Amino acid sequence: MNESKMNRGLKNRHLQLISLGGVIGSGYFLGTGYVLEKAGPAAILAYLLGGVIVLCVMLCLAELAVDKPVSGSFVTYAKEHISSTWACGVGWAYWTTWVAYVPSEMIAAGIIMNHFLPEVSQLWWAVFFGLLVTILNLFHVDKFGESEFWLSLIKIIALGAFSIVAGLICLGLIGDQGYIGTKVLLGGGGFAPNGYWSIVLTMVIILVNFQGTEIIGLAAGECEKPEKSIPIAVRNVTWRIIALYIIPISLLISILPWDQASLEESVFAAAVSQYGFTHFGAFFAFVILTAAISCSNSGLYGAARALHALARMDMAPHTLGHINKNGMPSRSILVSICACWAVILLYSFNPDSALYTYLLAVSGFTGAIAWISICWSQYRSRKQRIAAGTVGKLRYKTPFFPYVTLFGIWAQVFCLVVMVFDPDLRESLYAGLPMLLIPMACYRLRQRRRAASAARVFH
Repeated sequence: MNESKMNRGLKNRHLQLISLGGVIGSGYFLGTGYVLEKAGPAAILAYLLGGVIVLCVMLCLAELAVDKPVSGSFVTYAKEHISSTWACGVGWAYWTTWVAYVPSEMIAAGIIMNHFLPEVSQLWWAVFFGLLVTILNLFHVDKFGESEFWLSLIKIIALGAFSIVAGLICLGLIGDQGYIGTKVLLGGGGFAPNGYWSIVLTMVIILVNFQGTEIIGLAAGECEKPEKSIPIAVRNVTWRIIALYIIPISLLISILPWDQASLEESVFAAAVSQYGFTHFGAFFAFVILTAAISCSNSGLYGAARALHALARMDMAPHTLGHINKNGMPSRSILVSICACWAVILLYSFNPDSALYTYLLAVSGFTGAIAWISICWSQYRSRKQRIAAGTVGKLRYKTPFFPYVTLFGIWAQVFCLVVMVFDPDLRESLYAGLPMLLIPMACYRLRQRRRAASAARVFH
């Protein structure tokens, strides 16, 4: 369980794209229609605001991860700078988030393959992709990094291709529609047809989509030169969110009326198909398949590292802290993937299972808690260093402290408060709270029992 045994095999280019694996899943390509339906063209502002919050969180994480690059980073930071009880709750809640979300990506991949090969059921495809992702995660960490690098690259190329085609359509350089300009963008009730409050509600949903960027921190203990790689990765996450979210979605709603967006097919494929580019449908089916595998791959990586960190800190069974000869937390990986398979089987027996919906809803709440924990840990860490006069020893400092940190915390607290007043989002809050509070209560109870046993032995 020694941290030094972890294999530092992740190269700089691997780390740069690993976080995109969790951020750009099949939900981005399939679920953007829901976001547009809620906010219309004003969804652009929601994505921008969400991007600012992500930047604040990543800047806080960079300071912590460069100062102490350990696998399972933010769980460890929470224990050191907040409390062991809080770290236990955040760690288990985060693990549950990915255990619920990874199966949804595998099932999405199964549905896509079932369209191409209907004689094989989507359940068997989901199990096949589960095995594939397990194998990728059990090899040397550099093999995982290499697979995620190429899977993420496919998504980047696809979004770049869409942006070019959509831009040319908008300018009237291809297709028969002529110059579009802002006719489609503002032609369906203006910029905010559902009011500006919809921007706030949509921002909460978008923050769920952005979850996965924190995997950079979980990978800190396995990258070659964290003091160089992590700050670069943090800066790149910011412009990649602009390049891969803001620009494509701005162009999307410039060629596809927002009220035509739906969840039945990818809005990206639907947008270009209505201008005669029908082959984009098959192309985006392949891209969504790639996105689902990539998100499952990086999600399982994040879940396993969080579980391994919990085991090292005596918050999970000790055996899960085992490192195999390849420097991988193999038992944490196997337990995490088995939990994912259990959710897949649950779905197969009852696709409308309330438990499956409950688990999936957790990600909205627990993701925000993990990010708040990162900012809170950095705030406490910096305050301790200021008091000790050791700030100058930091190799990377979060800029504009404490304003960036406090904005990152309170913006997300505001999002959680918004959840209480919105019926659609309230379920995420109710689902997530037990996942945070139950592990915290169990940990406190165990600590009290241990203290009582020690006291009896002493007397």
